[in-house]
Amino acid sequence: MPKVIVVTSGKGGVGKTTTSASFSSGLALRGNKTVVIDFDVGLRNLDLIMGCERRVVYDIINVINGEVSLKQALIKDKHCDNLFVLPASQTRDKDALSLEGVGRIIDELKESFDCIVCDSPAGIEHGAFSAMYYADEALIVTNPEVSSVRDSDRILGILAAKSKRATEGQEPVKEHLLVTRYDPKRVAAGEMLSVDDIQEILRIPLIGVIPESESVLQASNSGTPAIHLEKSDVAEAYRDVVARFMGDDVPMRFTTAEKAGFLKRLFGGR
Repeated sequence: MPKVIVVTSGKGGVGKTTTSASFSSGLALRGNKTVVIDFDVGLRNLDLIMGCERRVVYDIINVINGEVSLKQALIKDKHCDNLFVLPASQTRDKDALSLEGVGRIIDELKESFDCIVCDSPAGIEHGAFSAMYYADEALIVTNPEVSSVRDSDRILGILAAKSKRATEGQEPVKEHLLVTRYDPKRVAAGEMLSVDDIQEILRIPLIGVIPESESVLQASNSGTPAIHLEKSDVAEAYRDVVARFMGDDVPMRFTTAEKAGFLKRLFGGR
């Protein structure tokens, strides 16, 4: 049964598109035929992070308007054979995304794909609503700060009340909490919310913790999803997220600060 998964949050800059790129790549690496859709009409960043910006010819609005076929607009990922990207438009307005048009695209994708990942723009405006409306499951991405968590709580309310599943009285959207840019040392110093604090507020199951890392920016700039960064904590963390989503029992990592070794404590190294 194909799954529609939205990657969403209320606040911008929390790592939704980075997560969409790595999560969809991870699903594809696990053998799922996967497509990731950029719903950020007017900005369009997913293709940059996926490294396929020069191959964008048509976009989701062209498909909705019937100007091209869905097959013409899909771009094959250069890292995974069974991963495809449907880019957003940079020149249209978000209002060009009609729920009916998005529904037609998702229905057609369900005929060929196992997983349909929807990369939502920030906020609760039309593009974000279009991305989450048809979701079966949701990754709620939040940073360990009060404003980010508060905005994520608002998104949970919308999923519970306004999604297609909610309006048709179906089983609710299955929600997963993903905490990004997490720094256990700053948590210990009282500068960030802890994972427990965030769960206490949002009350949804934790699917993963992505550590703060400069390698994420480096990966984005090179057009490589972070999950492909060899021997990096971020890549390991995203692989863990995908494994848990697929039903594997994986211990939660990257939630506590590493203790300094004897020599570092002795000489004050960092």
